[in-house]
This record gives sequence, structure tokens and C-alpha cells, in this order.
Amino acid sequence: MITSSSNQRVKQIIQWQSKAKERRSADIFLAEGFKMFEEAPEPWIREVYISDGIRDRISAIPGMGEKLVRTGCETVSPEVFRKMSDTQSPQGILCVLKRPRYSLEELLSVPAPLFLVLENLQDPGNLGTIVRTGEGAGVTGIIMGAGTADIYNPKTIRATMGSVFRVPFVYMENLSQAVGQLRENGVRVYAAHLEGERYYDSFSFREGTAFLIGNEGAGLSSELASQADSYLKIPMEGSVESLNAAITAAILMYETHRQRQKYSVC
Repeated sequence: MITSSSNQRVKQIIQWQSKAKERRSADIFLAEGFKMFEEAPEPWIREVYISDGIRDRISAIPGMGEKLVRTGCETVSPEVFRKMSDTQSPQGILCVLKRPRYSLEELLSVPAPLFLVLENLQDPGNLGTIVRTGEGAGVTGIIMGAGTADIYNPKTIRATMGSVFRVPFVYMENLSQAVGQLRENGVRVYAAHLEGERYYDSFSFREGTAFLIGNEGAGLSSELASQADSYLKIPMEGSVESLNAAITAAILMYETHRQRQKYSVC
């Protein structure tokens, strides 16, 4: 059992928790908690650390004890685990996972794909919520610019509640080029924009669709917004001018889901 926070592996975990550059260099990300371990694809798992005294709790969850035997684990003292953890009340299990690889070309091969294109989103919680909501609404993939928050930030990973294991995503150096590639492949691109003249539910999203979602404060850049096929808006009452980025994304994705479900039944 590891009982010292000066242990080299412990020091490495602590560094990975706080430094995106180090995570990127090692090609890994971290996930904490029972649910995250339970849902993590086994081929992705490189290392598992558990706090001393919780093995029985893990074994009591169907399938978890067997998975822990297959992956192997390192036991650390509760004091050391608290230092390794990014949460105030750690559950006592932490995984080191290799990063998945996706390509835009692969995602474009899906019939009538649904994409979110995120420009300069800064809040890790917003991003994690979008990933989780995207899974629920059936999104094909999420495309992000270099200025968007790190999807492997521990706060983002927690907010996805496991959806990060199942929702494909790509970072693109040039979002304008990515949007051009979408349009070349028959995907219609919509910008959630204050200058939209029509409400979102007056459009058809049954074919290939992409929604552009901008920065929480500044919205979309004029360069990216100009590449949209159409601007759309969401009804607003009172003095509200815009919604939280994750809420906007959820409304648009679920309208797409509603339309596709309705017409597939018909």
C-alpha cells in the first residue's frame, strides 16, 4: 500500500490533475468515482488506484469486483488518496485512461449526422453538460475549436457522468475549415444567433445538421457565424437576451431529436 504522497506515481497523478499540458503529453486523462470506473471501457484503462478500505464496497456492486480483478489496482492510504483526488469528498477510486481517437471523416460517414460545433466555450462544467446532453439527444459528435475548454479537465469529465466514454469528439485547429468540410458533405449549418429572424422550431433538422454554439459571454465570432446557412433564435421573454450555452445546445439537440423521432414513426 502506498502511504506517502512523495511516491513518484502519486506525484504524477497530482500533476495530471492540475496540468492539461502534462495530461496531453502523456496521452491520458483521469476519471474518479464508482460510476466512472464502472462505465470506463476496459481497453482504455491504464491504471486504477483505490483508497484502503473500499474494496468490499466495490465488490458489492455487481460486476465491479470482477472488473477490478481484470484491470488490477494499486491501494493507497485514505490520506494519500485525498491528495490525489480532485474532489472534496472522494469516493475512493481513480482511473488513468488513454485518450480515444476520432476523426471528422469517420463521423461524417454516419447517415444524417448531428453535430455541435463549439467555439471558445470556457466553462468546463458547461462543456461536460453538453457532452452528457448530447448523448441523451443522440448527437453524432462534438467539434471544438482550440479555444474551447479542455474536455479532459477533471471538472468536465465529472460533468459528463460517463458520456465522455461514448460521445465522439474532435478538436480542430481551424473551425472555419471544419464547417466548410461539413457543408461540402451535405450538412446544413445553423448558428444560434441574436440576429436570427426565425425561431428554431420553424426549421427542419431531419437531414445532416450542425449547430454553432459560441462563447458564454461573447457568442460566436463574426467569421464563424458568417459560414452558417441560416441563423435561428430561441424565444425570449422579459429582459433576457441569451441563454446558457449548454441550455441552448440542449434545446436545439432535442428539437432535432423530436423531429427525427416524429417523422421516423410516421
